[in-house]
Amino acid sequence: MKAKHQRLTLALLALVALIGAGLLAAFALRDQASYFYTPSDIVAKKPEAGQAIRLGGMVEVGSIKRDADGVTVNFIVQDGDARQAVSYTGITPDLFVEGSGVVADGSLTADGQFVAETLLAKHDENYVPRELEGIDMTGTPQATGTLIE
Repeated sequence: MKAKHQRLTLALLALVALIGAGLLAAFALRDQASYFYTPSDIVAKKPEAGQAIRLGGMVEVGSIKRDADGVTVNFIVQDGDARQAVSYTGITPDLFVEGSGVVADGSLTADGQFVAETLLAKHDENYVPRELEGIDMTGTPQATGTLIE
């Protein structure tokens, strides 16, 4: 076989191997992928019940209701055009408050309720942790403790 044919055969084999690796990776990750939806997207596209999706939007003011068990929270996520009811069982993040941004991983039930498995609260660039509120960070640090010689 000529050198030209050997190079062509090698290039074709490399291309087939690359396509095969890509398909194998896509097949392995298809169950791990979750698509990002806003409440408007859920109304428009209506994902099937049980499909893993990620819901993002703002927590509607006045919508947070905690059940008697102390760990189940029901609230509404809205994006200005549509609303989506969400139920979450677990400890909510400290930043989870009405009017703030939220991203929830979960799935829709057959009756259209979104059941979240994880909940992430979003904040803006002006966020200051509760523990650091009121502390002046512009001054020079002061030494504390004693000097050991």
